[in-house]
Amino acid sequence: MSPADPAIRTPDQRLRVFVSSTLRELGSERRAVRAAIEQLNLAPVMFELGARPHPPRDLYRAYLAQSDIFVGLYGERYGWVAPGEDISGLEDEYRLARPGMPMLVYVKDGGEREPRLAELLERIRGDDRASYAYYADPEQLAELVRGDLATLLAERFTRASSPADEPVDSMDGTVELPAALTSLIGREREVEAVVELLSDDDVRLVTLTGPGGIGKSRLSIDAANRVHERFPGGIAFVDLSSVTDPALVPAAIASALGIIDIGDGTLDEKLRMAVRDRRMLLLLDNVEQVVDAAPAIRSLLTDAPHLTVLATSRILLRVSGEHGIELGPLALPDMRHGASVGRALAAPSVSLFVERVRAAKPDFELTEDNVEDVERICIALDGVPLALELAAARGRVLTPAELLERLDERLLVLGGGLRDLPERQRTIRSTIEWSTQLLTPSEQELLARLGLFAGGFTLDAAEWIGEGIPEGDILDDLGALVDGSLVRQQDRGDRAVFSMLSTVREYALDQLEPRPDSRALRDRHADYFVRLGELAEFELEGPTQLEWINRLAEEGDNLRATARHLLDTRQWKTAAHFAWTLYVYWWVHGHLGEVQAWMREVVDSGDELDDLTRATALYFTRAIAFWRDPDEWLVPGLGESAALFRREGERSGEALALISLGLALLGSREPDAARADEALEASLSLFREAGDTWGEAMALVTLGRVALFRQDVHAALARFDESLAVAKRQHDDLGEAIALHHRGWVEVLLGGFDVARECFEESLANSDRLHHDEGVAYALEGLTAVAAGSGDVARAGTLLGAAQVVRERTGLYNAPSFSFHQQYVDGILASPAAGTFEAARARGRHLHVEDAVAFAMQRNGADAAAAPS
Repeated sequence: MSPADPAIRTPDQRLRVFVSSTLRELGSERRAVRAAIEQLNLAPVMFELGARPHPPRDLYRAYLAQSDIFVGLYGERYGWVAPGEDISGLEDEYRLARPGMPMLVYVKDGGEREPRLAELLERIRGDDRASYAYYADPEQLAELVRGDLATLLAERFTRASSPADEPVDSMDGTVELPAALTSLIGREREVEAVVELLSDDDVRLVTLTGPGGIGKSRLSIDAANRVHERFPGGIAFVDLSSVTDPALVPAAIASALGIIDIGDGTLDEKLRMAVRDRRMLLLLDNVEQVVDAAPAIRSLLTDAPHLTVLATSRILLRVSGEHGIELGPLALPDMRHGASVGRALAAPSVSLFVERVRAAKPDFELTEDNVEDVERICIALDGVPLALELAAARGRVLTPAELLERLDERLLVLGGGLRDLPERQRTIRSTIEWSTQLLTPSEQELLARLGLFAGGFTLDAAEWIGEGIPEGDILDDLGALVDGSLVRQQDRGDRAVFSMLSTVREYALDQLEPRPDSRALRDRHADYFVRLGELAEFELEGPTQLEWINRLAEEGDNLRATARHLLDTRQWKTAAHFAWTLYVYWWVHGHLGEVQAWMREVVDSGDELDDLTRATALYFTRAIAFWRDPDEWLVPGLGESAALFRREGERSGEALALISLGLALLGSREPDAARADEALEASLSLFREAGDTWGEAMALVTLGRVALFRQDVHAALARFDESLAVAKRQHDDLGEAIALHHRGWVEVLLGGFDVARECFEESLANSDRLHHDEGVAYALEGLTAVAAGSGDVARAGTLLGAAQVVRERTGLYNAPSFSFHQQYVDGILASPAAGTFEAARARGRHLHVEDAVAFAMQRNGADAAAAPS
């Protein structure tokens, strides 16, 4: 461009943000960043935005020269090197950024970078002018850019509107907010909610609540930065963390505003005078310990009609006109489908942890080798930002695996942290202690007792454990704990469910442990869930089966804690009774192995056991893994269990033991079909005498298996049909799924593939609804045989691959299965279609469970192509 040519101007003369990146490779990222910049009312300066009467190199150099902030986006490509040039435009743009220009650099995680880009990024990493962050996808990138630009505006540009040689009048301009030294991750929804409220002229008081260390202060600063243009009278930040007397709050506000108190009038009068005509935002941080100042804050809002207050507190201020927003933990990674770097980084908790580790150890990378450990760290710490930051600070000397091993001692391991954190946040323990000092004695007592719950708990459970607290009102005290963010509440259907962060729970238990009534309170906690098991026992066998299974799944941690306490205190009778009442739940959710281990402790205790306890313990220790235990140990144990149940008059218990005895006799080295049939017929009679239709359906299925063992296919079909009818009358989804599965195999053996498919599909639907992974695997294997027998090789391979993964990921791969699909698979593998089958099986192994179920429900033969390649 010749000197006579007119200067190239950027598209907008607002504060300008130059965006450097390759174009086609990062098109989605560029669009996301452009939107983020415009949301802050800044001007994005991007190569594709300008007219093109000038050479590209002249264009981007001119644009860069006029810009205020440099944003660099880097993926895998180094970019085009123009003829006659030694470097790409991407590197040229970075080199031309003028000294002192803020530089924000974002690098896409993963992938294989071109060598010259890797070299450039190495130089950028060592450049102390540039901040350096990783991102997983355009959405996360946009969130990072918004947060970092907002922080940069607060740090560097709040005084930009005033001449350099004139001081800013803090009464008319923006009061600088504290500089945020870290980026805000995973909070876009909450930030937008706060910004929306602060942008409403009718909203005067917004309170951001949450427990200590959750990130309230950081988020409030970000939100305030985003709305600074709405408050020409300025934004004042008031840190109340060191203020313990509510009467001193006006003085703290006055000090933040620069108001001088020389005794020539009351401070309240000066404060009202200072703010009465200003459209300003007052950010009050850490209000909870001076919450009694709330009336004074409300009075100030009344006297200053253009004033808005944004407060952070562990509890609401409870004044009229208050709008509360609760801040919870960061979203956790979803590990149901295995560990993956890409999926992990999409979880804000992982993204935050990785970024903070990199601050301590710049060469840290999230890899396939360490991603599972990092995900488990984030889950163990409940996604609490402060906990994640404290843990990440140890990343300089501990690998993720080593840190994960030490999380049981995290109150010791995480005792350090950044020196510029407030003293009360150096450890999570001090944060919680500081918070609980604000509670009444009855609230503190309830908090300590609630620490006994290993997971969520209902109001009924809280009332049970809180009974007898002096001067306590459980509902009011629980409400206070919720208001104080020490307990969280969410609605599940028509029930309110409460929970505590694990770090809060640990603190509560520490308060309870040394007390003389600790054992009695733990007994009381266990009593609640023993009674819950008694309520659930028969509900698990009828029309409310799914509802109760889901409810018990929510209580899974508490159920385990109950069993562990009963065993540790040698309450063998209660432990066995508890295990027995929840038999169906343990089965459907795949916990019978745990129950077996628990009951082995009972049998091996050496203590004298009553008959019913021993019968139950023998049943669980023998019946659960009958295929792998020696006959000489298994059959006598089940026989003794049945005899002891009979002695106690427990017909259903005896019948269930006889079913397992029959299966053991069939599976022994020398199968005894006659004795097995005798045991099963006796079992059926006992269930019918007891009116136990659930057990009756199970006995009929087992008798059908004996018939198949004898190769009497039609007799087997009759038993399975009878079992299905009983299960349907009982509205027992599990019983129906089992009967349908067995019936499907009879139809396969008879060549009725269409009917077999219907049976397996219906069994699959029931198992999927119950989240019964074993049933899902069985149904997929049955449908594999149907597809193979019908000549659909690709579909058969896909279904088998999916079934294998379900078994492998749920620990079912070594269990014996009532399935005959392998003979059909072997036939394909011995044919020319083996290659097609194996390719489809590999695709099926990439299906998630829900995708595999959806695929299995499709009927046409072409749908195997829909499986991921």
